[in-house]
Amino acid sequence: MDYVRFGATGLKVSRLCLGCMTYGVPERGNHPWTLGEPASRPLIRQAIEAGINFFDTANVYSDGTSEEIVGRALKDFASRDDVVIATKVHGRMRPGPNGAGLSRRAILAEIDNSLRRLGTDYVDLYQIHRWDPHTPIEETLEALHDVVKAGKARYIGASSMYAWQFSKAIYTSRLHGWTQFASMQDHVNLLNREEEREMLPLCAAEGIAVMPWSPLARGRLTRPWHAGSAREESDTFGKTLYRDTEASDRVVVEQVHAIAQARGVPPAQVALAWLSQKREITSPIIGASKPHHIEDAVAALSLGLTAEEIAALEAPYVPHAPVGF
Repeated sequence: MDYVRFGATGLKVSRLCLGCMTYGVPERGNHPWTLGEPASRPLIRQAIEAGINFFDTANVYSDGTSEEIVGRALKDFASRDDVVIATKVHGRMRPGPNGAGLSRRAILAEIDNSLRRLGTDYVDLYQIHRWDPHTPIEETLEALHDVVKAGKARYIGASSMYAWQFSKAIYTSRLHGWTQFASMQDHVNLLNREEEREMLPLCAAEGIAVMPWSPLARGRLTRPWHAGSAREESDTFGKTLYRDTEASDRVVVEQVHAIAQARGVPPAQVALAWLSQKREITSPIIGASKPHHIEDAVAALSLGLTAEEIAALEAPYVPHAPVGF
């Protein structure tokens, strides 16, 4: 496993980040496809043994149980100083007008709740899960700054917003001398490349680490076009991201599979290799519900695609509407 600088910071992270939305109590929240604790722990341990030191979860995943499972596993399988723990805030955690969002009240309450569930005194990366149009960005940024100064987070990050919004947050932080964002967690894969237009160049120019979510397009890049999955059937959010009517998407998937067959590797390796070779990308966030998911992700890091293969993967793409915000 190789380790890279996390944007402009001095932090070193593995070139893969294990996304932990897969791990949580299935009966909690709106992810019935998640794995409970007994099935989750071996995969987290496998990731650690593969050299992955970067783990991403969120307070809202499975109603907080993802943080609990991940926290206990990391405590048992690794030293706290050897892992980089990231979590997120924004989603609804309780009923009522103040049960979600990025107000000062929400941020200061939810960081403590996340730390309690994770069983740690601090997180390495505290991220805003989405943009909150109902809270002034100044209020959010000052609260995040106070979280860092209190020692409860080492760095702050953002996720899934328009480039103009992220730019506004960056210059507002600088204007006030507050802690600046170190990372952007956004939606980048072969079926949705809209971030290449503005967000990725902005991150490159500002020294922002990029950790894409859904690098395999919810598994669509890894299986034949019309093949489904148990998760797809119940993944309400996933249904808003990709449509079977996109003819160009089908051609992209077919190209992934053709190159994979010619190389003698699984399609997942080709799709991840394409993403990993992009200079703006720091650590794709991989999901793993089976051991081979981690094995394929690690192998993809050493699968060098040729310029001709990259061109073949990219040629069928057509502009898409922004999704995932």
